[in-house]
Amino acid sequence: MADAKPQDSGAAEGNLAEEFAVPSQVEEVKSRMAEFAERHGAAGRRVVLITSGGTKVPLESRTVRFLDNFSSGRRGASSAEYFLDSGYAVIFLHRHRSLYPYTRLYSGINLLDALTVEPAEDRSARVSVDQSALPNIAATLKRYQAVKSSGLLLPVEFSTLSEYLHLLKAAAQALSSIGSKAMFYLAAAVSDFYIPASEMPEHKIQSSNGPLQISMKMVPKMLSPLVRDWAPGAFIISFKLETDSSILLERARRALDTYRHQAVVANVLDTRRGYVVVVTCHAQHELQLSDEDALNNVEIEERIVSNLEAAHRAFMLQG
Repeated sequence: MADAKPQDSGAAEGNLAEEFAVPSQVEEVKSRMAEFAERHGAAGRRVVLITSGGTKVPLESRTVRFLDNFSSGRRGASSAEYFLDSGYAVIFLHRHRSLYPYTRLYSGINLLDALTVEPAEDRSARVSVDQSALPNIAATLKRYQAVKSSGLLLPVEFSTLSEYLHLLKAAAQALSSIGSKAMFYLAAAVSDFYIPASEMPEHKIQSSNGPLQISMKMVPKMLSPLVRDWAPGAFIISFKLETDSSILLERARRALDTYRHQAVVANVLDTRRGYVVVVTCHAQHELQLSDEDALNNVEIEERIVSNLEAAHRAFMLQG
């Protein structure tokens, strides 16, 4: 979420209601998220909402063209696995077709190349798996099946910016009942700009009309009502991605001062997979992978989750 001047949370919520179409399924999804949170909260388990992937901003009502945010969803998907390993239940609010926990490990592999059809005596076909083409597939499948059978992962999809904003609000309200047991890990790459529906052309913009000039509005900052109104008891982490390392920490601290949440995970685009800084009001923790870590396939998200899990425990004790 980008820096901005402090914004009234009521104004942000009003803009959301007026200018972003409400997804038809939002109430049904909100009910599922509330049940999930209450069930795991009652069992003494912490619940983390992870947002993951980029948001799509349509340029036409009957959308042919759109603006997108850079994000594969890698950080959100890998972090979900480490939170699950740490005992959390996870609501995974992710972009449609972005990387997904466990299957993300095989995103660059053509699945069909790893499968072989073997004829059986009863003329049925059996499918065998070349495990060398899918490294550690047996262990990964066992982990996924254990998570699924325990009901610890609730996936929720979004595609457009409107869907994301309304589903984030619904998730925050659903998790508010479990207070400090709730964590928000806002790793999605959310657009800072949009075209209001009232100003959007209905049909495809014609290139024959010549060069295109677009005027876009600033997206209301949902972090403010999230912290103040929707889930005021929760532990909330935002992310700050910059391309200029000289401004990174100042922007992270400014976000903390503006929104009064608990932590910012700050990183630079070129080094984001090996180095981040977790910034809080009282400290900053540099997390970095060594060359040996890289050779051993250690992921920076494991370090991020470990740091934040400990901070969340301390936060709950303070409450």
